[in-house]
Amino acid sequence: MRKILIVAALLAAAPFSASADALSYTYVEGGWTQVKTDDDVFNDPKVDGGYVRGSIALAEQVHVFGGWNYGSKSYDYDYGSMKLKLNQPELGIGYHMPFSDRVDYTADIAWVRQQAEITVKDVDYGRFSVKDHTNLVRATMGLRGKPSRMTEAWIKAGYMDGGNEFKGTWVGTVGGQINFTRTWGLVGEISGYRDVTQYSAGVRASF
Repeated sequence: MRKILIVAALLAAAPFSASADALSYTYVEGGWTQVKTDDDVFNDPKVDGGYVRGSIALAEQVHVFGGWNYGSKSYDYDYGSMKLKLNQPELGIGYHMPFSDRVDYTADIAWVRQQAEITVKDVDYGRFSVKDHTNLVRATMGLRGKPSRMTEAWIKAGYMDGGNEFKGTWVGTVGGQINFTRTWGLVGEISGYRDVTQYSAGVRASF
């Protein structure tokens, strides 16, 4: 939360370059992602994988977005092995309006599906799998801006709830982009809730 407040203050107060390119809400991106859980019993497990994400501007201040995260990790033990798979698709709609010349206020709401599958191969019991999923609703607000002509930063905070299957919790995201051209850039993002932190790094093409 401290990082989120620092980035928000920088976005709101920094002098932005007048020659900066406008923010784009139409883009596609993809890359590496990692989900880490703070759990001393299981030695802070991590799941690595990939993600794809995209956004399309429908109107001057409205956009739709979607994405998919996938990660897996295998564990070996004396009498077999276990593989954990995590899938998380999401789909949402967002709104943005100017906060200053180079900073936008953003708000969005999204459907998120968290699905986990565990496959066990055991010398005594054979192979078996267990699946579970939870449907969530996430709503966030934040700021998105360009500290310089070739960089971008964003910050969001909000709430996520899944009813009886997932008790509501606060969520936060901090991210940034370094542009090589008006179209291509490298992006990085950190998001989290409770004891779960997700890191991602990839390539974005903006249109």
